[in-house]
Amino acid sequence: MMKPLSIFDISGRAMSAQQVRLNAVASNLANVNTISKTPENAYRAIRPVFEAEYPAFQEGSGIATVSAVDVQRSQVLPEKRYAPSHPLADNDGYIYASNVDSHEEMVDMLEASRQYQNNIEVLATAKSLMLKTLNVGK
Repeated sequence: MMKPLSIFDISGRAMSAQQVRLNAVASNLANVNTISKTPENAYRAIRPVFEAEYPAFQEGSGIATVSAVDVQRSQVLPEKRYAPSHPLADNDGYIYASNVDSHEEMVDMLEASRQYQNNIEVLATAKSLMLKTLNVGK
């Protein structure tokens, strides 16, 4: 049987999930201007899939955490550009650019970073409250 989840477990798992999200953003931004000879080989943005977890032995308690259960590729087609003089152009003169939107990635990065910082604040507050509780009897 699993031990009950504490505030530290919940925030730690949330921080891990946001780390996966930040890694996906970093990968997407690193490939924002990549091109390919074929649409199949063009870079497609990746997104983590999160899932809420409710421990069975704490059912009804309102306690839940999150896990990154998968990382999926975008189904949006790459951008087809006509560039017949490009070395990677196909026989028809086209190259295929990644479907990464740098603006969307920057917003996602800011949101993930803020969620990570929020969980750090939760941990700091929980620690502070625990220390104050220990000092009540002194």
